[in-house]
Amino acid sequence: MASFKSCVFFLFLLFVISSIHAYQVSHDGRAITINGERRVLLSGSIHYPRSTAQMWPDLIKKAKEGGLDAIETYVFWNAHEPLRRQYDFSGNLDLIRFLKTIQDEGLYAVLRIGPYVCAEWNYGGFPVWLHNMPGIELRTANQVYMNEMQNFTQLIVDMVKQEKLFASQGGPIILAQIENEYGNVQTSYGDAGKAYVDWCANFAQSLDIGVPWIMCQQPDVPQSMINTCNGWYCDEFTPSNPNTPKMWTENWTGWFKNWGGKDPLRTAEDVAYSVARFFQTGGTFQNYYMYHGGTNFGRTSGGPYITTTYDYDAPLDEFGNLAQPKYGHLKELHDVLHSMEKTLTSGNITNSDLGNSVAVNTQTSVMVKKTNDAENEPSFLQWSWRPEKVDEAVVLGRGQSSAHELIDQKVANDVSDYMWYMTNVYIGKNDPIWSDNMTLRVNGSGHILHAYVNGQYLGSQWATYGIFNYVFEKQVKLNPGRNHISLLSATIGLQNYGAHFDTVQSGIPGPVEIIGKNGDESVIKDLSSHKWSYKVDLNGINNKLFSGNPKFENGQWFSQDVPINRMMTWYKTTFKAPLGNDPVVVDLQGLGKGHAWINGESIGRYWPSYLAEEEGCSTDLCDYRGKYGPDKCASGCGEPTQRWYHVPRSFLKSDENTLVLFEEFGGNPSLVNFQTVQVGTACGSAYENKTMELSCNGKPITSIRYANFGETEGICGSFDKGSCSSENNAVSIIEKECVGKEKCSVLASEGVFGSTNCGNNAKRLIVEAVC
Repeated sequence: MASFKSCVFFLFLLFVISSIHAYQVSHDGRAITINGERRVLLSGSIHYPRSTAQMWPDLIKKAKEGGLDAIETYVFWNAHEPLRRQYDFSGNLDLIRFLKTIQDEGLYAVLRIGPYVCAEWNYGGFPVWLHNMPGIELRTANQVYMNEMQNFTQLIVDMVKQEKLFASQGGPIILAQIENEYGNVQTSYGDAGKAYVDWCANFAQSLDIGVPWIMCQQPDVPQSMINTCNGWYCDEFTPSNPNTPKMWTENWTGWFKNWGGKDPLRTAEDVAYSVARFFQTGGTFQNYYMYHGGTNFGRTSGGPYITTTYDYDAPLDEFGNLAQPKYGHLKELHDVLHSMEKTLTSGNITNSDLGNSVAVNTQTSVMVKKTNDAENEPSFLQWSWRPEKVDEAVVLGRGQSSAHELIDQKVANDVSDYMWYMTNVYIGKNDPIWSDNMTLRVNGSGHILHAYVNGQYLGSQWATYGIFNYVFEKQVKLNPGRNHISLLSATIGLQNYGAHFDTVQSGIPGPVEIIGKNGDESVIKDLSSHKWSYKVDLNGINNKLFSGNPKFENGQWFSQDVPINRMMTWYKTTFKAPLGNDPVVVDLQGLGKGHAWINGESIGRYWPSYLAEEEGCSTDLCDYRGKYGPDKCASGCGEPTQRWYHVPRSFLKSDENTLVLFEEFGGNPSLVNFQTVQVGTACGSAYENKTMELSCNGKPITSIRYANFGETEGICGSFDKGSCSSENNAVSIIEKECVGKEKCSVLASEGVFGSTNCGNNAKRLIVEAVC
């Protein structure tokens, strides 16, 4: 028996060893090769911290079904090492689990270690403690910085090697990236910049991972690296080294959104055209940035002023739904490209003009939000509240540290959005500055400023994306003698891009001045060198009022006389999770600006009171022709920049759930309610002799609003019959085939719908279904 068991174990071990075979990944001047075969590789960016571990399998499965070969992700240094040598790879930061999920789905992976990532992520992915290290300069030939970068990069590579996840070990990772878009800013760093690039390349090669290394946007790339392109279009890109393949690491499927910004839209046609042109002109690897954008949970959004949503108009929307028609349109293109792989990578290149007759058959989905069926909201939500205790700062001026200067808020290692700046100023009636017309003037860094004088609120100010300073000035009534000034700085994500972006100040750079005006004369008292006391964070956040743990709640929540439009106020309510499995959002219309937690989990900053700019939107149908830019085809002008906020199902409990809000500006929580996101209308399209496919994403098709085989005018939601149609009733045929089913497919042909009076005109089957 023992020998039999040994034999079984030996055979099992042999099977395991034989099933773990290494991939040989290399490249020539034409293509990436895997085990000697040239490949057309289609990839998509999915950032693991911008979703949840529970969402990963579904997202990656949909990516594979959409025709992708690989998943690309950055590695986020500040998320994994928030404090020096204190690491976090738990929950949605479990990088190894994410890579293994990719492997389980049979896809390749592209690991962009950076560790600078940009990504509209807070501080570009750098931990802020780096900034505070003596003698450091980031992203240049500086030994202090390079030691830290080397330590983190080595840590990641060692973790991945230990789990045998590089292709050379039989794992999914076929490419790795060092640095990120450095060529865009390198000239600002002079000779030290070039030395840094060379060091990055040598260091990367020394890690011996057995797969190629890439550097994006790096024209002077060292010979051991592959230079790649980022942008909306890369068909005109030529690698600086003719012996490396033409690769596109970021095809921007849309654009990010900032507070006060419009909703971006890049049409499926334009994305598909850019991809086709790239492969037509010799491309071999193309990655969609983003394929799933996701959500900036917690305080991860950068900018400053990047929104909590990072939907990016990607083929999978923020919640993981198929964004149709973009997802389906690209899926059809991927099938064509894969069918031509050998020709594209090894054949002779010739160009043929196919005119404008290329047809795509895909669905358009109109997503809707449905009310919470588990309870009648918002009327069922019972709110309690408590004030944020600001008196220690506003009245007493008690701080944790002090200095005779204004300090950069980053000195606190970005442990909080909030930091108090407090000082006292003594003014006598005989002081030259004394007058009946005095103002407080503060030079701000572009983040939010709330000013208090002698315990009274004076005013607030903020900016928008791309603005890094402003001047706050308000009339102030001062007392003879001692006056107390408290300034609360609230950051909205630290800058993430640009030459020396890490040195841009946050908080209050100053000067801070009292100005007295007597007639045409002004007297200025500069307070910048006064003794300033500093306090990081707010009491409620420091005491974890959002956690739901009674031991952190030092004080009472009030259920009576719930205030509205009151600054610095905490609100709490309980709710039932919406029924079903559809993605959940919370509608925060009516609130000002603040932060939200579900069962202690942060769903990010909210700011529905910040309306998008009024100009730059059009009600006309978007014309996809011509080059794309973030203002083209934009919508949402004059509307809340972000009204709905993603609540992952994994954050919810089956019974009672708790929502906690910290309202910074003042708002009305009575309108808050939870909803689900689902397909409301599905519109199918197929040219003659092609199959129309229709899906309600797991829900039954309830009715057919429109169907026609022939000519149709208009868009999904407003179709009208054109000059010709089939003799048989298309609505009745589609109702019979589709109603009551979750999905259906119908051949667009006269054999199914009967003859038409369309002559030689192109015929299409168009259907609008209600889900």
